[in-house]
Amino acid sequence: MILAAAERAGTVEHAAGAAAAVQKDPAMAAVTANAETFVMMILLTLLAAITLAIIRQRNLFGVVILAGIYSFLMASVMIALDAVDVAMTEASVGAGISTVVLLATLYLTDSVEYPRPRSVAIPLFVSLVVGAALAWGTIGLPAFGIADAPIHTHVAPTYIEYSKKHEMPPNIVTAVLADFRGFDTLGETTVVFTAGIGVLLLLQGGWRKSHNSRRDDEDNELDTDGDEA
Repeated sequence: MILAAAERAGTVEHAAGAAAAVQKDPAMAAVTANAETFVMMILLTLLAAITLAIIRQRNLFGVVILAGIYSFLMASVMIALDAVDVAMTEASVGAGISTVVLLATLYLTDSVEYPRPRSVAIPLFVSLVVGAALAWGTIGLPAFGIADAPIHTHVAPTYIEYSKKHEMPPNIVTAVLADFRGFDTLGETTVVFTAGIGVLLLLQGGWRKSHNSRRDDEDNELDTDGDEA
């Protein structure tokens, strides 16, 4: 335990030293910022391309695979934004568990989406209205990354100050998720657990229905063979 704590301390000191070196060198800071912007532009472009591909795709297996790739790209975006915990959740749930559940669902259903005769004008209109409302709601938000945003001048300093008084959590992220936002985390866990149970029940019902239909088909084939004999 002592060695692990020493290793963590050494890692933190190394990261702090590297950050200080970057801040002292304006040229290096500019190169780093440009590189991050370039990587973000590539990731967002790939996200847009995959979104269009999912919309145009009729093969549900291809949709599931593209959705998994989308989740991995979104996790990369979260890493670029220094939100590693969110990236791990997106990669494990969005690309891992969701992909497995959807593939299991395709095993019980057809893998081709048939076009519906109904018009898509109303869903498209609702999507555009909701997207415009979300875009309008972000106008009043402070610019991304500024130091004098309310979250950096009120909420974040309070969390950091109170996290120093906690001895159990190993870091600030754990203190925030398990203590300051404990009820919120409990609610999220309950929602995910309930959704997982519901999906398992649906898959179990579909598996039983598919299994019973296959058994009926086999019985019908045996009866037909017996009548012919």
